[in-house]
Amino acid sequence: MASLIHPSAIIEEGVTLGEGVRVGPFCHVGADVTLADGVELKSHVVVGGHTSIGADTIVFPFAVIGEIPQDLKFKGEQTRLEIGARNRIREHVTMNTGTEGGGGLTRVGDDGLFMAGCHIAHDAQVGDRVIIVNNSAIAGHCVIEDDVIVGGLSGVHQWVRIGRGAIIGALSMVANDVIPHGLVQGPRGKLDGLNLVGLKRRGVARADITALRAAFQMLAQGEGTFQDRANRLGKETESDYVRQIVDFVTAGTDRHFLTPR
Repeated sequence: MASLIHPSAIIEEGVTLGEGVRVGPFCHVGADVTLADGVELKSHVVVGGHTSIGADTIVFPFAVIGEIPQDLKFKGEQTRLEIGARNRIREHVTMNTGTEGGGGLTRVGDDGLFMAGCHIAHDAQVGDRVIIVNNSAIAGHCVIEDDVIVGGLSGVHQWVRIGRGAIIGALSMVANDVIPHGLVQGPRGKLDGLNLVGLKRRGVARADITALRAAFQMLAQGEGTFQDRANRLGKETESDYVRQIVDFVTAGTDRHFLTPR
């Protein structure tokens, strides 16, 4: 299928276009950009830098994708932004390339929804099926695992990890790591339980949900430090979902954890 490029769009020499790409009015696509099959840029979209956008991703008007990092340490080094397939990137979204100090790569997975005005900063690693709601910001070097939802007008501090399946309520500031399947809410985000609605929607077995509930209670009230409790869980559990929490807590991190109240 031939690509459709509006006459008012600027496509710099060197761009790689897949089949069926659609570039709408007044878009600007830089020379080092790759648009895979079926990508659509609605209108007034800027895609720059060393950026690749995966198949069937749609980018809505006034999004700016692949511009340089908002980091004063950035000195013009060649870094990249990789965006996966079937994402929906809504109006005024910004996604930046990486920095040399952060590994040089910002990565976004597949099947995400990035609502109007949200921001993905340099060197962030964003998983699959992630939803970032309007005007939320993911700071530099963050890790957002699969199936995470970040509510509107929220902020995630640099270097923070959010474990798979977690949900962040609206108007929250998240300054420490969030365990997989956790529920965070409040202006200064607190770990307030499990994302039970999300677990049920994904069809997680009742036995695993029960095991997660018990694990959460042990992390909240068990003996020893938070790390001690997680290590003890790892020796006792047979649930893959609890194991996700254990592996997350025992992995290396540059932040403290939000712990159960």
